[in-house]
Amino acid sequence: MPIVVNSNASATEASFNLSRANDALRKSLQKLSTGKRINSPADDAGGLAVAYKLSSTIKRSYAVVQNAQNALSYLQVQDSGLKTVGNILDRMSELRIMAQDITKNAGDIENYSKEFLELQAQLNQLSRETFNGISLFATESHRPIESGGTAGVGGEFNSALGVSDSNLNINPHNNDGAQSVAYTSNNGTNISYDKFGRTFYPHPSGQATDGSISLNVVNLQFVLSIGTLDVNQTLDIDLGGLHNVDPRAGAGAANSRDGHATGTLTVAANPIPIADDNYTQGTDPDATTSGINDSGFISTILDVSVGQFTEAIERLADMRAENGAEQNRVMNSINLLQTNVTNLEAAHGRIMDADIALESTRFARQNVLVQASASMTAQANQLTNIALTLLQ
Repeated sequence: MPIVVNSNASATEASFNLSRANDALRKSLQKLSTGKRINSPADDAGGLAVAYKLSSTIKRSYAVVQNAQNALSYLQVQDSGLKTVGNILDRMSELRIMAQDITKNAGDIENYSKEFLELQAQLNQLSRETFNGISLFATESHRPIESGGTAGVGGEFNSALGVSDSNLNINPHNNDGAQSVAYTSNNGTNISYDKFGRTFYPHPSGQATDGSISLNVVNLQFVLSIGTLDVNQTLDIDLGGLHNVDPRAGAGAANSRDGHATGTLTVAANPIPIADDNYTQGTDPDATTSGINDSGFISTILDVSVGQFTEAIERLADMRAENGAEQNRVMNSINLLQTNVTNLEAAHGRIMDADIALESTRFARQNVLVQASASMTAQANQLTNIALTLLQ
């Protein structure tokens, strides 16, 4: 090997080895200090991407577990209230039986009634109890909740309005079911039509879809064709407005809408029959309240029968049974969610967490390499000193 002064390849190579050993030692120190195997995307890009998705899933699962635990607390508080209701109903029924005693005078019955009415007031108070502002025993919602699919009907067509004799009969069906409504024109001619409703579902609860009909005809010529029957007749009709019946679960409202002057009516084929529905005018179709006490206050203990208590206690037993079933379902859901979170955290840890035993071994090895590289670099730097000896 030639002896030179301007270059020292051995020292350069030893320096590169020292730099690599220092980098490896630094990474080992970082992993040991953080406890993580991946501290930057360069450590494991694919593993880091998977770990991020697992971490997001874990956080969402924890939120779901918290929601389920809140639901369980709600049910437990509700059951406590139902238990209190049961005790009150037992005492009220006991008072009602004692009031039937023929040996009791009017004053005794009055005293029983005082306690009876106080207990009833407590029942009404319990019906208004809430959990974080949410009613325990009543529901109120302005959100449409669908409980089934929308029934479909045949195609649609536009048809000229037809008249027969002195009556104008219109039968539009563009949704499931219809309610018959009769209107009278200004000249006394009866106009009857089947007022179609909104979308109905198999169950009594649901949100109705939009649907309406408008009619305002004045001095128009209509032709009705049914088979081979053609009738031409001029008819004067002036309707001030039509009513739209909005069928909802347990309530409805009648609203007047002005008609529009049009000579066509859109209908749909193959109407689907549905069960009868009741419409109540002037109630709020968006709010439904079902409480423990729905009969209002009574004046005396004799205004309620023993059979009513029996029915109320049976309903209460059903409610507590349903509450217990829901508690079991929620608890099982919580257990399943917690098991899933545990497994997800284990998978996340296998990707992100550092093996301390393995990293300790690597740290010791890299530490020895750094010291050895530093020593060899120092030795390589002394090789050029031989040239100075020759120059003396």
